[in-house]
Amino acid sequence: MTMRATFLAALSLLLPAAALAAGPAHAVLKDAQGREVGTATFTGAKGGVELTVEARGLPPGTHGIHVHAAGKCEGPEFKSAGPHFNPDQKQHGLANPAGHHGGDLPNLVVNAEGQGQLKATLTGATLAAGPRSLLGPEGTALVVHAGPDDGKSDPAGNSGARIACGVIR
Repeated sequence: MTMRATFLAALSLLLPAAALAAGPAHAVLKDAQGREVGTATFTGAKGGVELTVEARGLPPGTHGIHVHAAGKCEGPEFKSAGPHFNPDQKQHGLANPAGHHGGDLPNLVVNAEGQGQLKATLTGATLAAGPRSLLGPEGTALVVHAGPDDGKSDPAGNSGARIACGVIR
């Protein structure tokens, strides 16, 4: 094996480890009044990014929650966060047989005390550089919606208004 081939073989073994080592990233969720209503942690994992959300002070019920394509959270409507993170140009919905947006997540369930937790994996996303990175030049944001995501309706699962937002850093 030539020196160049040996170097390339070693490099190919290190790149996946570097992608897993990127991060963790975080987001602080704030409501339209600027109150902190939760935190999120994003950790690189094999095949995607693991997300843990701890919410407090949100309205009780089931809420759609998605990664959006712009790292901006200008209230009160948080439209600055843009559409869903969707590097592969898929249709919306985890139940979509043709695949789903890169930012689609299971619903966040909030109890009567306003607290909720979510653990999920953003399959195919990364914290390393590249088109599927949550930390790219435009940034991304985590957005909580007023109602549940129906898992299929394009573009946002009929999940209603945006009620909380946090820039992923």
